[in-house]
Amino acid sequence: MSQIDVLAIGDVVTDAFIKLFDDRAYTFENDHGKFLAMPFGSKVPFDYAEVIEAVGNAANAAVSFERLGLQSGLISNVGSDQFGRDMIVKLEKEKVDTRFVHVNKDKISNYHYVLWYKEERTILIKHEEYEYKWPRFRETDIPKWVYFSSISKNALDEYHDFVADWLVDNPEVKLALQPGTYQLEAGVERLKELYARTEVLVLNREEAVQVTKGNYDDIHDLISRLHSYGPKIICVTDGPAGAYASDGENRYKMPPYPDPAPPFERTGAGDAFASTFVAALIKGNTIEGALQWAPINSMNVVQNTGAQKGLLKEDELEALLSKAPEWYKPEKF
Repeated sequence: MSQIDVLAIGDVVTDAFIKLFDDRAYTFENDHGKFLAMPFGSKVPFDYAEVIEAVGNAANAAVSFERLGLQSGLISNVGSDQFGRDMIVKLEKEKVDTRFVHVNKDKISNYHYVLWYKEERTILIKHEEYEYKWPRFRETDIPKWVYFSSISKNALDEYHDFVADWLVDNPEVKLALQPGTYQLEAGVERLKELYARTEVLVLNREEAVQVTKGNYDDIHDLISRLHSYGPKIICVTDGPAGAYASDGENRYKMPPYPDPAPPFERTGAGDAFASTFVAALIKGNTIEGALQWAPINSMNVVQNTGAQKGLLKEDELEALLSKAPEWYKPEKF
């Protein structure tokens, strides 16, 4: 087999989407945040359910890379149940290399429930506790890039150290980092070797504040703090406000691509943006070009159910880019 362009690392799950009727639930806010509410202790009708296999930050990225013309693989864990087998089959249909997906005997696979209310979702999650093992690579298996994303809490210690040590031993491999919940909670000091080794770091503005303890309203300060940890290229997404990127010398602001219709369901928008930004760079594009690619894939994903259905192929993405309005371009700031 030819060398893998990018090997994604992270947990893989099956998502069961449960579409709630708009009039059978509501949201409210208080000092603790915004909440989804439904009648307690009763039977609540729902519209329909849809099961989507082999998703999660890293799996979504691996599929995105393949559709954009890169050879991708996934390092992950599944159980020895039918859900695990189905996830591997789904990934292989997407042409993702599954050699490094470990099947854990007598374990069940990750299965999450997504409460889908209007265009937003609340996800009920449970990460199974696998014995995370870093694979042994033959020289011909070593990828050009690795894309490290969300992984369960019990993998924070030794596993992250294995990845960091392997990257030291393989300096030619470039690292893209899209930290997940537990990696963000672990803090920069615990993962300083990974941050120092990172070629491209992608996170949203709230996550940038969490990592740096910086000022939410000062994007320049957030970017400078993130660069100080070692990453060469920083990309900070900011929802409807667009995104920002920096290579340490130049800083750019990018508006979102115009939505053809209101978002249908928002799962996977961040993964689509992050993976497409990284894919563009891997394929030799500039930061400005990567900033033009990424919002288009993100826009198309939220027009569909789940994180992968709307992921575009390169020619489809370029076709939409050719139709972009004149103002759709990055500007230095």
